[in-house]
Amino acid sequence: MSKIMEDMRNEAFEVGIQKGIKDATINIANRMLKDGKYTLKEIAEDTGLTLSKIEELSVNIDKL
Repeated sequence: MSKIMEDMRNEAFEVGIQKGIKDATINIANRMLKDGKYTLKEIAEDTGLTLSKIEELSVNIDKL
């Protein structure tokens, strides 16, 4: 495999890993929101997501 093709494959793999981590983090935040046991600030701190992202998720939680 050429160096260019290998680099493209590695980059695509890394992008996929990062997307998977982000998706998993959002799923965790959604579960925490559904539990109703945590403040938005606690969810942001525990997941590493921004408070504005948690607020955005909380608006849409009933749609899940």
